[in-house]
Formats: sequence, C-alpha cells, structure tokens
Amino acid sequence: MKYFYSEKEAKSRELAPGVKLKTMWGENIMMSLVELEPNSVVPMHSHTNEQAGLVLEGEFVFIIGEESKVVKAGEYYIIPGGINHSVEAGNEPSKALDIFSPPREDYK
Repeated sequence: MKYFYSEKEAKSRELAPGVKLKTMWGENIMMSLVELEPNSVVPMHSHTNEQAGLVLEGEFVFIIGEESKVVKAGEYYIIPGGINHSVEAGNEPSKALDIFSPPREDYK
C-alpha cells in the first residue's frame, strides 16, 4: 500500500473554464485542490457526496442553498449531500481544498 504522493500523481481535470482540479482519493474519502482563475465560475450543482473545504488563497463568493457569502483564506465550509451550490471567483486567483465523502465517482 502506498502512503505518500506527489502533486504530479494527482489526477487533473478542468471542471469549468478557469477552474482546475487536482484529485486524490482513498477508499472512503477524496481530496480535491481547486484552482480558480479570476472571474471563473463553478455553475450551480449538487451531488450526493458530503463536501467540506478550506479556502487556501484568495476569496470567492460561495452560494450554498439560499445563502451567499464571500469566503476568504482560512475560512471553512461544509455542504451536506443534495444541497445546490456554486462559486464565483473574484478578480484574483484563488485556491481551496475540498474533501468529499464518499469519493465522487465522476472525478475518478
């Protein structure tokens, strides 16, 4: 069993224009490093997976359910499965680390 990984081993994909993901997963949990270019948008969506995250750099508008908030570096969020959410990046690049449980099959 392997315990340590490098960034180049992460699976990369573009979620939306200007939104890049690098993902790693185990049996019951998945991490996703989200890199947002200025003014990029993650469209409104939902999934059955629970999602928790931490803003690492920058800030963006996060809409979760009926709530909208500017989240900044050092702030956390938790989204239960089945709740609609979207992200609108500001004028600066941003990064967040998302954790999903169970892992999202569509990201593997």
